[in-house]
Amino acid sequence: MYRRIRSLIRARHPDVLHVHNTLPLLSPAVYHAASAEGVPVVQTLHNFRLACPNALLFRDGHPCEECLGQGFAWQGVKHGCYRGSRVATGAVATMVAVHRLIGTWSHTIDAYIALTEFARRKFIQAGLPGSKIIVKPNFMQWDPGVGTGRGGYALYVGRLSPEKGIATLLDAWERFSPALPLKIIGDGPMASRVREAVSRSHSIQWVGSKSHDEVVSEMKDATVLVFPSECYEGFPNTIAEAYAVGLPVIGGNVGAMTSLIKDGASGLLFRPGDSKDLAERLGWITRHQSEFVSMRQKAREEYDDKYTAERNYELLVGIYRQVVTNKLSRKHGDLT
Repeated sequence: MYRRIRSLIRARHPDVLHVHNTLPLLSPAVYHAASAEGVPVVQTLHNFRLACPNALLFRDGHPCEECLGQGFAWQGVKHGCYRGSRVATGAVATMVAVHRLIGTWSHTIDAYIALTEFARRKFIQAGLPGSKIIVKPNFMQWDPGVGTGRGGYALYVGRLSPEKGIATLLDAWERFSPALPLKIIGDGPMASRVREAVSRSHSIQWVGSKSHDEVVSEMKDATVLVFPSECYEGFPNTIAEAYAVGLPVIGGNVGAMTSLIKDGASGLLFRPGDSKDLAERLGWITRHQSEFVSMRQKAREEYDDKYTAERNYELLVGIYRQVVTNKLSRKHGDLT
């Protein structure tokens, strides 16, 4: 792979090598190949692989930081965090540790892109150079326009799995009966649990999977998006999509959501895993209609400020220009 990337660079003469993932086929050899050819490298950190063998900082139903900042992920190997295998986890942990020792993460990569400020802090804790980590979120490729929010329901969109907080979501409606009915879009391993909840409660509706256009249409009609995830997440595009249509978000006060949801402005935060607290936040909406209208406006402002294609393009090109300028400055410095 090292030889192939060097050959490709010599043939194409790129200004920047932007890497999104190296596991399993590319390997970190691509960084060294680019460095050998004098091409600056930008790495987008889509997950927590460099800090955690399973890339999620999540184990046994809760966030886990036992390997964060450790020279070698012994606890991850002990628990078989990568694909349930201690051998496979050991291979991933060794790869990360070896490249830490030889300086791959600190010397061959010119800039890292973290998707949220929360993620940036975690990567600094993991040992990556903070001066090289720049926050640039994901974005919406097109503007869907603002919705009316007149459907009168709370909406969940996503995978039906434990780490997404599905049990908390269902419990909030089954035990505390929020005034707003709940509409669920998605599928996954907890589908049977959702089906049982629907059979017991007239206020919960499950419509299965929908196309992207159908999801956006549902968002435009919804009163609020509920995002009860109990894991750190990377960058939930669902939240950016909600903001684009002016839909406030109620999310768990954990991980990426602490960076993406401005409590009391673009949405509300609740204690992750606490269905009663979630129900109380939903009750606040029904009691504070005028404040909630302002939240819809602020949600759209978040989109306009941060998640448009135009704004993202500016940020990305700015990062490219920065690493190219820095590389040229170092080269000229070496020559003198």
